[in-house]
Amino acid sequence: MQQLNNIGSVKIKEVVSALERFAPLPLQADFDNAGLQVGLTEAELSGALLCLDVTEPIVDEAVALGCNLIVAHHPLIFRKLACISNQNYVQRTVMKAIQNHITIVAMHTNMDSAKGGVNYKIAEKLGLQNLSFIGKEQIVEGVTGGEGIIGTFAEGLAADDFISLLKRVFEVECVQANQLLRRPIKRVALCGGSGAFLLSEALHAGADAFVTGEMSYHDFFDMEQRIQLAIIGHYQSEQFTSEIFKEIIQKQFPEAHCCISSINTNPIIYF
Repeated sequence: MQQLNNIGSVKIKEVVSALERFAPLPLQADFDNAGLQVGLTEAELSGALLCLDVTEPIVDEAVALGCNLIVAHHPLIFRKLACISNQNYVQRTVMKAIQNHITIVAMHTNMDSAKGGVNYKIAEKLGLQNLSFIGKEQIVEGVTGGEGIIGTFAEGLAADDFISLLKRVFEVECVQANQLLRRPIKRVALCGGSGAFLLSEALHAGADAFVTGEMSYHDFFDMEQRIQLAIIGHYQSEQFTSEIFKEIIQKQFPEAHCCISSINTNPIIYF
């Protein structure tokens, strides 16, 4: 893959293209709205700010850092806008981005699904090996995608050690779990964000534990010693996604001004 060393010659559309080659938009779920959200892509890149969510403070941060591109995991515009005013944070953020000539792009469920994407990053942080997909798989534009993944630890962990590992790696204030498993945890299935729909797939794949960001109260019933559930929070499970964006961009454009946001956009507070 050709690398461009003169950042002045790199256009936003080239950066977006690199991201979409890694995680093609057709990999996204039917309900999603990944891709270009706001702005123009013909402009030369001054810098890219990488984040999980786009809010007004994120746009302010982009301006302060001299970035005219924001790459987010979650789409700012998820549903059609009837108008653009100051009625809510989405409309205000769109207005602020346009006023400051900032382009916003989202890489959401396509980045969740892509091999090497969000779920692979979670597995990397946990030290899982021998990774494979669970759930629906597809190949789009030469890229293999799947709904979730399963991998193994080199050695099994006691359930309380496993929970402690999650808390430490993801800086989680608390982990929602069912009763602790009374056998070693070696085979782990996972899905970043809202992955409860893959619980049956995790059980079918013989996972000792299932890690995701959100799960319903009723999903915990009847699990008992069948599988260790570990729910770490939506934001927490996907917080390292910006690292993927940075790796993709800087591999293709090593001189690009590329910053991971310092703003925690998690709207949930733990007391």
